[in-house]
Amino acid sequence: MTGEDQLILVNENDEMVGVGEKLEIHRKGLLHRAFSIFILDSLGELLLQRRALNKYHSPGLWSNTCCGHPRPGEPLMAAARRRLKAEMGLDCQLTHVGSFIYRQNVSGGLIEHEFDHLLIGHSDLDPTLNLEEAVRWKRANFEMLRTEISDHPEDFTCWLRVIIDTQLHIFSHQSLIARQAGKRLGGPQES
Repeated sequence: MTGEDQLILVNENDEMVGVGEKLEIHRKGLLHRAFSIFILDSLGELLLQRRALNKYHSPGLWSNTCCGHPRPGEPLMAAARRRLKAEMGLDCQLTHVGSFIYRQNVSGGLIEHEFDHLLIGHSDLDPTLNLEEAVRWKRANFEMLRTEISDHPEDFTCWLRVIIDTQLHIFSHQSLIARQAGKRLGGPQES
């Protein structure tokens, strides 16, 4: 088993209690450490990805910019930046803005049960997709995203639906900050 296949099992205080194989953890629905990244542009719009069709769960669904799991012994922020670069070709500073626990059934009889760390970054650059991870991208403001999720929940990952439903206040504040900074800088920059 490689380090990429191992996840960090945690308790409800995010304290490590063990290590396990990724698919086995998702089959049993064991609580494990994860992160969800939200990249906002200077207009306060969220960069979304459509998951690749070959993903082991939730294929083809729209989701936040990037998500993943730190490897055993790997710091959370290092893991997040590694995955953001690998999936979306982006490298930017990330800020930890909160965390929460959720448990949801996903496709293939698997269960996501995560202690999910919410991370925000800012970039106006277009992503360079790794097609093994994501097949499309788009930007959306949070009001539009909330409406899309309400009208077509089946098109979005379960964790994005939960985050938008329960944690949106965190992102609304960050989106406002991004819009204000964008106005001071003259809006999005051409790349």
